[in-house]
Amino acid sequence: MKAQRVSLWLLGTMLSLCSAHARGLRRCLISMDMSHVEETFQDIKRAIQAKDTFQNVTILSTSETLHRIKPSDVCCVTKNLLAFYVDRVFKDHQELDPQILRKISSIANSFLYMRKVLQQCQEQRLCPCRQEATNATRIIHDNYQQLEVRSAAIKSLGELDILLAWIDKNHQGTPTA
Repeated sequence: MKAQRVSLWLLGTMLSLCSAHARGLRRCLISMDMSHVEETFQDIKRAIQAKDTFQNVTILSTSETLHRIKPSDVCCVTKNLLAFYVDRVFKDHQELDPQILRKISSIANSFLYMRKVLQQCQEQRLCPCRQEATNATRIIHDNYQQLEVRSAAIKSLGELDILLAWIDKNHQGTPTA
């Protein structure tokens, strides 16, 4: 009888811990309407992609990098990719058209907000970065560095739809902490 109680207690404790862990991961997901960001990008997509001279090259390499991300690494990879776009891509891109520049600025501000949310999760230890997540983002950085800075920025901006779709898929309206 005592063995049964101990077994039930252990099972209950494990279920409780697993449930708490799952809730912790869910709290780090971004609760933001991505449709505004996607619409803003669609407004400038054609103009940005027209400047892309390397049609056969990809930075995000969707089929290889983003689709292999495990659910436990989504928070970290998202945070790292947002940082990559904010710290590198948006800063490296030199846009002369003020209308396109305003749209890019709007997207950058949305990325800053999402990055802040995920940074807070990481500070609360709810967004761990495992080696696999670090390797995935390193591949994207390496792809970027293989091109000249201006070309790499244009290429990365032109691939924003890939990143936005991946973020939307992996952060579907689940509230943050």
